[in-house]
Amino acid sequence: MAGRIPVSGPQEALQSPFAALEISGLPPGPPEPTASPANAPKPGRLVFRKEKARRGGKSVVVASGFPTEFSDEAIDGLARKVRKLLGCGGTVEGREIVWQGDDTEKFRVAVREVS
Repeated sequence: MAGRIPVSGPQEALQSPFAALEISGLPPGPPEPTASPANAPKPGRLVFRKEKARRGGKSVVVASGFPTEFSDEAIDGLARKVRKLLGCGGTVEGREIVWQGDDTEKFRVAVREVS
């Protein structure tokens, strides 16, 4: 059995397994990423979540996170098209769409189809 390693007091640094490697002869790495302008708009990401609270035990799917480029009329139109396609009820509350049902994947696919 090897000697015990002291855990109190100053210790030696561990030997690095990469210390003996040389970098000469390696291909150049990827180019440095260019910084994007601070005022560039971020792509929108629509978030779907299933909720049951404050709804009398009924499950609903809420779509939120619409980019600011979407007008309120565009959100209303999207909600109307998805309701018609899936044959379900729903409403628009502010900038969120609330559909009756609990299958979030079904609503994701429907939104892609009508967009």
